Amino acid sequence: MGFKPHTAMVFAAGLGKRMQPLTLTTPKPLISVAGRTMLDRALDHLVKAGVQKAIVNTHYLAQQIDTHLRNRTDIAITIIHEPVLLETGGGLKNALPHLGKDPIYVINSDIVWQDDVTPALTNLSTHWRNEMEVLLLLVERKKAVGYDGQGDFGLEKNAALTRPEPPRPFVFGGVQMVNPEIVANHAEKIFSLNHYYFNNPKAFGVVHDGLWLHIGTPAGLKEAEKYLA
Repeated sequence: MGFKPHTAMVFAAGLGKRMQPLTLTTPKPLISVAGRTMLDRALDHLVKAGVQKAIVNTHYLAQQIDTHLRNRTDIAITIIHEPVLLETGGGLKNALPHLGKDPIYVINSDIVWQDDVTPALTNLSTHWRNEMEVLLLLVERKKAVGYDGQGDFGLEKNAALTRPEPPRPFVFGGVQMVNPEIVANHAEKIFSLNHYYFNNPKAFGVVHDGLWLHIGTPAGLKEAEKYLA
């Protein structure tokens, strides 16, 4: 069926504690990987996909992000500062007045990916179906550069998410499509979008066919730069 979003939410409010000491003076989204910040890389993908508007939430060292984004003129950006961290679900709910009612892209600004045959955002938009609440971009755990965890999900033939015993074959890649209305009536103010991934018959996934880099620590940053070089 498919749907091509014109709006995106970019999460840029995290503390980035595992990236210390780099994040003692720089918010993680503004850390450069091979010469370009992770936040700009995310926005570059959105521009390439034809997205017209991005909502960016901030918290830690927010003024740096605000100043940095003034240099972007290729996409309309609205910054929402969170004095208190709201997590992913709460951040999305807080941004609802700016998001509209159509499905949107939601991107974590502290991950890096490269497209291969099918751009990641196109992969999501072409697989979107009206009955979906969330559609996650998944990465094969064995191909996830810099990732050493047990994986997040399995995948049914109909693209539905499963939670088998670890190790699980796929990692959530930090990129997704979401119907923003799902958080409108959530009772809590601070909550994670994980609430809508697990045991949810309306949660699905598609597999990314390009390079994906997990950059959680300074050592992971060095490894990522070697790949991108």
